[in-house]
Amino acid sequence: MKWSYKIADIAGIKIQVHFTFLIIIAWFSLAYWQLEGTLSAVFEGVTFILALFFCVLLHELGHAFTAAGFGIRTRSITLLPIGGVALIEKNPDDPRQEILIALAGPAVSFSIATLLWLVLTVTGRLVPIEELGVAGGPFLQRLMIVNYLIAMFNLIPAFPMDGGRVFRAFLSLGMEATRATRLAAGLGQLIAIMFAVLGLMYNPFLFFIAIFIWFGAAAEVSVATIKHALLDVLAAQAMLTNFQTLKPGDTLAKAIELTLSGSQKDFPVMEGNKVIGMLAQSDLLRGLKQGGDQLEVARVMLNEIIDVHPQDRMGQILDMMQGKPQGLVTVSESGQLKGIINFDNVFELLRIQAAIEGSHSASSQLRI
Repeated sequence: MKWSYKIADIAGIKIQVHFTFLIIIAWFSLAYWQLEGTLSAVFEGVTFILALFFCVLLHELGHAFTAAGFGIRTRSITLLPIGGVALIEKNPDDPRQEILIALAGPAVSFSIATLLWLVLTVTGRLVPIEELGVAGGPFLQRLMIVNYLIAMFNLIPAFPMDGGRVFRAFLSLGMEATRATRLAAGLGQLIAIMFAVLGLMYNPFLFFIAIFIWFGAAAEVSVATIKHALLDVLAAQAMLTNFQTLKPGDTLAKAIELTLSGSQKDFPVMEGNKVIGMLAQSDLLRGLKQGGDQLEVARVMLNEIIDVHPQDRMGQILDMMQGKPQGLVTVSESGQLKGIINFDNVFELLRIQAAIEGSHSASSQLRI
């Protein structure tokens, strides 16, 4: 995600913080200053928000570790003002697995809240609800309450939140996955409209959540529709077969020359007959900014390669591409490079399919 900065690696998962996270720290600092008017209060406010987002990180790790149990890798977790986003390489094919992955996050939040409740109860520091002040009581009690709220809020069936994913998965048990996604997204967008209205009337924060839900649901429908359209398409039908390659010792100047002489944007990097990397256009531009056009390709190329067989199906390949920043795929058979696939190929194929289907539909209407 753009404007995100890596702060840690946990079990191979990149942990990132979006720059807008600073906004909520500033907002809490101001709120505590207005309540107490002391630097110690501001420090407490910042400490609370950091503790809260550590709990959000644990919530997202609950999703990630459960997904890992089913062989699905999580590439990154990004912390945002509205919560966390875990980027997994693909959605599980089995709806029952999706249910367990989706429920794992709220289960972690409920567990944290319950543990805090036990600590407060045993130590005698649990304040009755009717006695809580504006600030919400002791530090740990506020953290407990917010974790309960996070768990319950995430279980609202508003796709793409956890509850929406559970709802979609239950629907998928009895119907085609794309239809289930559309129905779950439709409910999510209906709830988003309700949140937007409430946000305009009472709390602007709900309005921002409504925007997140609306566009998140629309994106999920788009991905599901594309996957359905490509379900039975083979890699051999989608791959680019007329392409240029680079060597690791080539300079970026040669990559520029090849880019300007044709329409190719991404280049396989070959050592003999073996693909050892890919030079994406974004990496080329980054390399030019950092070291100029005499920088060697090997310095900026992608070393992690997705390689598939010509007979592999695009529905599965798209899952692999989604989990990668550039979404580049090489297609090989018997150790020989046959083609490359990127998102441009995929969208071009979809446009062609849509035109063919439109032509068939028009022909049918003329015959009627």
